[in-house]
Amino acid sequence: MTLGSQERPVQILLVEDNPADARLTQEAIRDTEFHHSLHHAEDGEEAMEFLRMEGEYQDAPRPDLILLDLNLPGMDGREVLAEVKSDQSLGMIPVVVLTTSTAQQDLLYSYGLRANSYVNKPIDRVRFNSMIKSVLDYWVNVSTLPDDR
Repeated sequence: MTLGSQERPVQILLVEDNPADARLTQEAIRDTEFHHSLHHAEDGEEAMEFLRMEGEYQDAPRPDLILLDLNLPGMDGREVLAEVKSDQSLGMIPVVVLTTSTAQQDLLYSYGLRANSYVNKPIDRVRFNSMIKSVLDYWVNVSTLPDDR
């Protein structure tokens, strides 16, 4: 089933510690035509609480898509990715790594942990918005995901 065929909003979890990058991503997503609900975690620990519906997130929806920065304080994006993909109940959620890192070791490590995509954040706002729209279009309208994620 493609997410875009659903009546409910696409649930997106953005895991980003940089306020400027978070705002830019939120604005880019808001400018798309996708019916969505965007949730934001500022670090890895908060992301895992959201995903496991712990603490203040006990009523959190299950994300359809995770946009994950690698360089986070405390529990970094690599650790989040490893935990998500090793957890049987979370492992089917697509994780798109959004990062400024062009290091080959980060790319290989992320795919080794079963990241679904690895995307470099363009510095230019127009390119950034286009990249976000392309990522969402792919995961919402093109990709077919299992009903029971």
